[in-house]
Amino acid sequence: MNELLNVLYVQTQGAVLHLDHDTVRIAVEGHTKLRVPLIRLQGIVVFGQVTLTPFLIHRCADDGCELVWMTGYGRFKAQLAGPVTGNVLLRRAQHLALSDAQRTLALARQFVASKLQNSRIQLLRSARDTRVDVDQEALNGAANDLIPILERLPDCADLNQLRGAEGEAARIYFGVFQNMIRVSRVVFPFRGRSRRPPQDNVNAVLSFLYSLITGECVAALSGVGLDPQIGFLHVLRPGRPALALDLSEELRAAFADRLALTLINRGQLQAKHFESVPGGGVYLTEDGRRVVLAAYQERKEAKIEHRVLKQKIPLGLVPHIQARLIARYLRGDLEHYIPFVYR
Repeated sequence: MNELLNVLYVQTQGAVLHLDHDTVRIAVEGHTKLRVPLIRLQGIVVFGQVTLTPFLIHRCADDGCELVWMTGYGRFKAQLAGPVTGNVLLRRAQHLALSDAQRTLALARQFVASKLQNSRIQLLRSARDTRVDVDQEALNGAANDLIPILERLPDCADLNQLRGAEGEAARIYFGVFQNMIRVSRVVFPFRGRSRRPPQDNVNAVLSFLYSLITGECVAALSGVGLDPQIGFLHVLRPGRPALALDLSEELRAAFADRLALTLINRGQLQAKHFESVPGGGVYLTEDGRRVVLAAYQERKEAKIEHRVLKQKIPLGLVPHIQARLIARYLRGDLEHYIPFVYR
């Protein structure tokens, strides 16, 4: 159990969270382990077999305190949605934009462009940091290979072409991901992106971080009154937060990938922080999740220069700023949506 900044993470299996006046009381086997004033919390994230009492759920809904349920291995399952907020005209504009092929394509193109630019920045940064000539050559080569894909995005005539370009770029990027790992590649092998389940230690960290970011994007979009399920790049499916997945594409390289590589390359994550399960999946252990969550919250507090606001803001606010920019574009206040590019 960790209270990190304004989010309470609970992964002690069997824990029960109670509402006790204006505090969250956490009990394990009937014994109180922690009390946290609700006024200090903006969110509670629970993993696996952790119970929240109805009184606490109702209070969080009333206060706007975000509740997120994850599996024991860190896969996003559900999020508390209180009363719908925001102007109904904004959600109508969102639906109308989805019915307009050109507006859908324009918005999806910006998500992909941001993803590719942030991927290039990560590759170039890692190339500068490595002292191995072979790795540096591979990373610089991959960064250069992304340029022509970026240049042809404006010529993509439909979503299928755009998704094809994104897939090609992802293959290039993840094709050299192992070259960014500077520690033992026996402990941290990477033979490509795998999920559901992740097949190795690196993918276990990436999947965990991607789930956290998706949850942040759901909360940010809901906070401005957008429907997280009505996306433009990702295909619509029941229960799938397509717009949150769209927005998370902008953040993965700059936030999750960089953080995963930092934790691995600095030795903060080791073989003991992972476990294999029947079926071939690999996941973070409870201690491993604790290491990642602490670093994740610290990363959210890091200040970055936002190119639209032209001022420094905590990285954790970026999903909320971008959600507002999406809303402004859909309302017609902006001619183009301005995606996030991390410098």
